[in-house]
Amino acid sequence: MESRRRSFAKALSWQALGLVSMSALGYLFTGSFASGGALALTSCAIGFLTYLVHERIWAGIGWGAPKDSRGRISDA
Repeated sequence: MESRRRSFAKALSWQALGLVSMSALGYLFTGSFASGGALALTSCAIGFLTYLVHERIWAGIGWGAPKDSRGRISDA
């Protein structure tokens, strides 16, 4: 099972990439750095929270995860 700290770091790095790309798209669509930035920040906040929840849910699901010799989910 993945640690909460690792899930948080993954979500944070993913959202940093999303913030950059959404800022660029927001600017291209609106012609305004302020409007594009506001759109990007809102999207980033919502995306960060939903991704983090999604990762934690999947971290607890055993389907498709490797199992050890006792049938428990392994870290591998």
